Amino acid sequence: MAGLDLARDFVPLAIAVLTVSDTRTLADDRSGDTLAERLTGAGHRLAARAIVPDEVEAIRAHVKAWAADPGIDVVITTGGTGFTGRDVTPEALEPLFEKRMDGFSAIFHRISYDKIGTSTLQSRATAGVVDATYVFVVPGSPGACRDAWDGILAAQLDYRHRPCNFVEIMPRLDEHLKRGATTPAAASPAGA
Repeated sequence: MAGLDLARDFVPLAIAVLTVSDTRTLADDRSGDTLAERLTGAGHRLAARAIVPDEVEAIRAHVKAWAADPGIDVVITTGGTGFTGRDVTPEALEPLFEKRMDGFSAIFHRISYDKIGTSTLQSRATAGVVDATYVFVVPGSPGACRDAWDGILAAQLDYRHRPCNFVEIMPRLDEHLKRGATTPAAASPAGA
């Protein structure tokens, strides 16, 4: 049965929040504030926070840098998921995904449908793994950020959540890279 196993210890994660917007500043970034408040309220650490314009290279560069940072476990972006010409966050990030997380989009739309009906079709929420770092791409409204955090991320980023969660598999996200470095020749002693 799904729920928290209170016999397990909570494992705080380092989570970075990236707001994608041509117009927002930290002073009026309600969506970024919503995510920052929720993740710190849950016991995680806000590892970094920034705002970038709706430009593929700016979005991609920020997420790549954070994914390469061993001090960041998770990146959540907000904004740029619609259909207007400037909405390019999925185009910026999906090519970086080593593994896509199609279920995130499906569950996000299921939750969103209950609140806004068919208007959920106007979101291209997505998620995946970049450089062994979870990356979640959510719409730029505070409501969408609440839905993503409360309905999906709060549980999946909590080590105590059963029957499974993202935290317990984090150490294995890059095992395919490590396996490639351990060939029989590399594993045998020199000269053997």
